[in-house]
Amino acid sequence: MKVSNFNITQDGDDIQANALVQFEDCDRAAKEIYIKTDKKYADGFSANPHAFLVGCLLPAIHLGEKRIFLTEEICPLLKESLEIAMAILEHWTDGKYKPLKIEAKTSAVVRPLQAPKTGMFMTGGMDSLAALRLNRLHYPESHPGYIRDGFFLHGFDIGGVVERGMKYHVFERAKEAIIKITDDAKVELIPVYTNIRHLCDERALWLDSFFGAVLGSIAHSFSKRLNMVFIGSSYDIKNLHPCGSHPLLDPEYSSYNMRIRHRDYELSRLAKIKIVSKWDVAFQNFRVCLANVPDRLNCGKCEKCVRTMTELTALGLLHKTEAFVEDEISPDQISQFDITIRVRPPFYRPMIPLLKEQGRDDLAFAIEKQLEDC
Repeated sequence: MKVSNFNITQDGDDIQANALVQFEDCDRAAKEIYIKTDKKYADGFSANPHAFLVGCLLPAIHLGEKRIFLTEEICPLLKESLEIAMAILEHWTDGKYKPLKIEAKTSAVVRPLQAPKTGMFMTGGMDSLAALRLNRLHYPESHPGYIRDGFFLHGFDIGGVVERGMKYHVFERAKEAIIKITDDAKVELIPVYTNIRHLCDERALWLDSFFGAVLGSIAHSFSKRLNMVFIGSSYDIKNLHPCGSHPLLDPEYSSYNMRIRHRDYELSRLAKIKIVSKWDVAFQNFRVCLANVPDRLNCGKCEKCVRTMTELTALGLLHKTEAFVEDEISPDQISQFDITIRVRPPFYRPMIPLLKEQGRDDLAFAIEKQLEDC
């Protein structure tokens, strides 16, 4: 794979970083990939080759490319870190993902920010909201680790899968809800648009290996603005497994100028929900749904919604949020999904005793019935 033609373009109110990706060892057409944001962030935004190197790495490995060649210089620390990331991925895949060669000159030039600054990725879900809430509780405003910017990505779950369409209207509706939260926390919400996932949007690649690298890619494109970015954990320590975002993997997408930190993996999902429930603006406007239906923030029907509603019921909190229209959940809603797949049991099993305490033995039994052989 050759990555070249790094450039910045402007169109109306948008500024866009571009690079050309040419495949060398697989039968795919060349593709221009981009990262785009509002031009008011132009001073802190660039066509950073690190962004495109990190973003292209997993598709290149997955598609059998033998190298990534960049026409621009890169940080030697990032190159070393990516060697570690590739070794992790090779181990996780039992040798399927063989490390490729990174061919790029390394640079001795370092441009640290005059004033260190921290950002994070905002999805509107419990992981990112708990991370932001804990940051506000633990960091004084004068600390450089105090989160100033939150990135909301189009091309991640919304607009990420080609055949599902771009769904810009869904993105705008979700942004309207999230901005209520970030405004309350005094965080600048920065919308970012990218087609990096479209290099190869196979579901298994995305979930098991790729999505954390896309987050890292976006972080590097803002390295003139920030020097550290937080990624909220998907799983806690007891339930860590090979995953696209992981505390072993995410930090290895860092360079000397951009530190990427995977945080809060000491906390369970239920612990995070309790934290968010004590922040009313967030608790009334969270977004966990991946269905992206036209008329609601959370559809109340998909597995992610049903799981979250069950968690809220187990904690006695479902009726206290307006993020779901529903105030009740039934055993049939749980039973319609296979909760034994894709490392779902660790989310469901801790609910069982809490549901029984809430007098919802019917929901507890629906979970126990499926998990009895797990």
